[in-house]
Amino acid sequence: MKVHNPATGALLADVPAATPALVAERAAAARAAQPAWAALPMRARMEVLQRFRVAIAAEVESLAATLTAEVGKPIRQSRNEVNGLLPRIDFFIAQAEGSIGPQQLHDDARTREVLSFDALGVVANISAWNCPYLVGGNVFVPALLAGNAVLYKPSEFATLTGLHIARLLHESGVPLDVFVPLVGGGAVGAALLEQKIDAVFFTGSHATGQRVAAVVGPRFIKLQLELGGKDPTYVADDADVKAAAESLADGAMYNTGQSCCSVERIYVHERIHDAFVAAFVEAVKALGLGDPTSEDTCIGAITRAPQLDVLDAQVADALAKGAVLLTGGARIADRPGNWYAPTVFSQVDHGMDLMREESFGPIVGIQKVGGDDEALALMNDTRYGLTAGVFTKDEARATAILSRVNAGTVYWNCCDRVSPRLPWSGHGDSGVGLTLSTLGIQTFTRPRAWHLRRHA
Repeated sequence: MKVHNPATGALLADVPAATPALVAERAAAARAAQPAWAALPMRARMEVLQRFRVAIAAEVESLAATLTAEVGKPIRQSRNEVNGLLPRIDFFIAQAEGSIGPQQLHDDARTREVLSFDALGVVANISAWNCPYLVGGNVFVPALLAGNAVLYKPSEFATLTGLHIARLLHESGVPLDVFVPLVGGGAVGAALLEQKIDAVFFTGSHATGQRVAAVVGPRFIKLQLELGGKDPTYVADDADVKAAAESLADGAMYNTGQSCCSVERIYVHERIHDAFVAAFVEAVKALGLGDPTSEDTCIGAITRAPQLDVLDAQVADALAKGAVLLTGGARIADRPGNWYAPTVFSQVDHGMDLMREESFGPIVGIQKVGGDDEALALMNDTRYGLTAGVFTKDEARATAILSRVNAGTVYWNCCDRVSPRLPWSGHGDSGVGLTLSTLGIQTFTRPRAWHLRRHA
């Protein structure tokens, strides 16, 4: 499997992909190794993951450089991502014993009731390329802490990063057969799903998520799907226009818009619409696009070349249906690699693909609304339900709107934010299940109820 730099087209590496036979062999080895890992005291597994944290911290710069090279992410953002894994590891380690340690819930003269948490067993983790440290770490860190073996398929677009993660885990003390990297594309993922596994944690597109569910659904194993988004934000008439515009420009364009929680739809109260649009376009134009290895770059390359066709199609559809293009709107053809100009439309509506289908690129539409009720109706007019936000000076007003939005995560005067303390989940076609928080540790376990009665 060839690994290319999406910003330059240069070949970075040629890595052997796993065969179906190798996938089966490694899955069997993981099955055999998992009970011994689960039998270790929780503190021993915590110490291993703590060593992994130290190892990550020692190699931040080289790991970030690899990530930038293979996905085209600006180097400052790659560095932020690698560093961002550290507090998440800290959280999982700090909360592991309290979340999945045995809990005595009742004890009287005759009976004790105890709740324990068993490891699921062998977990298949089919991960994403856009934030491989954070998205992957949300799964494999708590899964390992809980005593599971992990069959880890990194995205084929973040292969080298996936191999670095495996190397550092193994060097930190995770046995080779307890964390198993399986390199390759869709065929490797398909082979993985055919193995005897106890859970599947998939991050990716809705279409692929449907295929994963169709394969493993009849087996009644744990299935968790973290899928796409078409994330809306409403800017109310009392909002700070400049602050909202700058925050949302970053929320729409960070990681070149290649995030399930990127802001992709903006609804603006008619009283401030024109002022907001002008400030937003100015903020987007101020974001530097260029060499991802430069510290000044904010917008990098498109990781997957086929996504350029999706962006072209959304632009053409919007223009054909009357949208006004304010900036961008085309590929950048004067450089090698996969590049798309940051793109902003106004006078959009929900008859346009731009406002209904996930873009996963540096493109956003701004729609004028008459008030809160219209904004809420439009925010909920989607098959997705990942995140949503409101900008207003009035917390009660924001709460009233956000409490009625169909979304797993809501924001007041901010966007595109994730905390390890809060669960990450979605409604509708954004997926099922959750990661992060103490609930995201328990999700890698199977509760066991103990009824313990003493002899009379």
